[in-house]
Amino acid sequence: MAPQIVTPRRNQLTGMKLAPLVLVRISERYIYARAGLSSRGSPPLPLLSLLFCHPSLMEPLETIRNGASRPVNLYGEFSGKGVRYAVILSERELTVCRLDGCSSSSGGGGKPSVFSLEDCLGSRAHLEPQHREEEEEDEEEGDECTGSSAYFSVYFYPLRRRRWAGAGLARHRVEQRFRVSTSEDPRANLEEARRWARAIREGSIRNRLQRTGGVCAELKSPCRILLLLNPHSGKGQAHSLFTTHVQHMLQEASIPYTLIITERQNHARELVREVDLSQWDALAIMSGDGLLFEVVNGLMEREDWEEAIKTPLGVLPGGSGNAVAASIHHYCGLQPMSGEELLVSCGFMLCKGLVSRLDLTSIRTASNQRIFSFLSLAWGFVADVDIESEKYRHVGAARFTVGTLVRLASLRVYQGKLSYLPAEESGSYLSPEQSTESLTDISQQMSSSSDYSDSSPCTNHPLHNSCNSNNAFKQTNQSPASVLGPPDSLLVPFDQPVPAHWTVVSEQDFVLVLAAYQSHLAEDLIAAPASRLEDGVIHLIYVKAGISRAALLRLFLAMEKGTHLSINCPYVVYVKARALRLEPYSPKGTITVDGELVEYGPVQAQIHDSLGRLIAG
Repeated sequence: MAPQIVTPRRNQLTGMKLAPLVLVRISERYIYARAGLSSRGSPPLPLLSLLFCHPSLMEPLETIRNGASRPVNLYGEFSGKGVRYAVILSERELTVCRLDGCSSSSGGGGKPSVFSLEDCLGSRAHLEPQHREEEEEDEEEGDECTGSSAYFSVYFYPLRRRRWAGAGLARHRVEQRFRVSTSEDPRANLEEARRWARAIREGSIRNRLQRTGGVCAELKSPCRILLLLNPHSGKGQAHSLFTTHVQHMLQEASIPYTLIITERQNHARELVREVDLSQWDALAIMSGDGLLFEVVNGLMEREDWEEAIKTPLGVLPGGSGNAVAASIHHYCGLQPMSGEELLVSCGFMLCKGLVSRLDLTSIRTASNQRIFSFLSLAWGFVADVDIESEKYRHVGAARFTVGTLVRLASLRVYQGKLSYLPAEESGSYLSPEQSTESLTDISQQMSSSSDYSDSSPCTNHPLHNSCNSNNAFKQTNQSPASVLGPPDSLLVPFDQPVPAHWTVVSEQDFVLVLAAYQSHLAEDLIAAPASRLEDGVIHLIYVKAGISRAALLRLFLAMEKGTHLSINCPYVVYVKARALRLEPYSPKGTITVDGELVEYGPVQAQIHDSLGRLIAG
């Protein structure tokens, strides 16, 4: 594109006519550039620098993707790492152009760097150099400037191609630092740095990256976060990962937080059940999925559960499974990540603060315990691997691979009865009035059921209770009438048969039964690829007895890519449900909820749409 001469209107303050401008294309976007005319009215002189004018004098515009125009907000010239830069802040981007060695053809010393404000976490102004290179730069420019200079830093986490491990994108930290020395007064320089930092932060907030649909709220900025960390989760590295990555990100985003390191089993559950939640705008959990299980059930045990459960929950993967963190990534359409890449990406989402609705499933046991689940209910092979692989926790996520191979070598078959309400039967709900009136009656009938109710939980399998794990469920002493939470209007007492419009599976021999309501069971295990945060569906998968070890291994290998439901194995069944009942006949076995061991025996479940809130933009 050839440069275009643009004549601005007169300066409204002085009445002087401003110099003509040359419109120059930079990185597929138009921005104004200052130029002068020779005394004889010859064509424009070579480009001197990029221009920003106050809107009262002129309204420089840049063309954006949809053809519309928007104003350039700020323009400045600053130094950084011994180089002079022109910095332009627009509504959506920060453009950095090197001024040293400008040429008339390019308008600058090389290709400008353009950073999207969607990828910006924050910006801070400061007086003292924060890095050695800034100190060296000051030494080069002289002591006279050093004492009066101010600085501002901008923190970006753009998606860039991985430097290793093949193709794919991951977020990488990029910091841009600029030295402000426009005045001999250090206070004036600091104020200018603060003006830029404030404008960049505000632009970042306006440009929060939103996935399509599902976002129901945004955390205020800055938000106050209560962060709960389990130091024993996964390989026991959660705290070091926090200080290496998350702590810096929260500081860069200017987010105040309170860190509590859990000390024992159910510490987080007890804390959130009693704490004054008005002190914080969100709760963040850095652990595996077990600590999130404690927090969700602690919130649902509060008298004010209806408001408490709407507290936005942030997930920072620091455990072995990290299924919810991986699921959030899947819903955002991002490529699979694991380890520290996944942590950085989830930390970015936490700082951005976009809130989505989250389905929760109410699960009732024969002794009338009520558990609220966000991930899965499992019986058989999956539950066995989850609990038995605890002994391999030191190897991290690989524990599940080791546990799978061990269990394949000694494959078990379980007898039981499975019933479910198909998702398409959604017209069978009770009205809200009927649901509320029947809640107490149903709870009392469940507790008095003579077939399955017992004063003590089944002891066929010892409860796992390790201080280094969250895989334990704490028995509560709630009476039926005091059970909190929404009514389970689709369920009937255990001593009554399921309603006639439910489906009863004819087979009674199973290798596994899995009810999932998130896409992932682990970072690399996509159990329900069609699942969404608030689809209101239980994705029910069961594998019938008779499947060979080789076929079962192929099933789990395909689950790594989420293609297991399309391999047409006759022993694998997948349905969508709104409620289910599982009645084990085998005297021994394992049942898990969100990877946590619960009492072995009959269970039934109903999903509740959009009950919780999750930071998952």
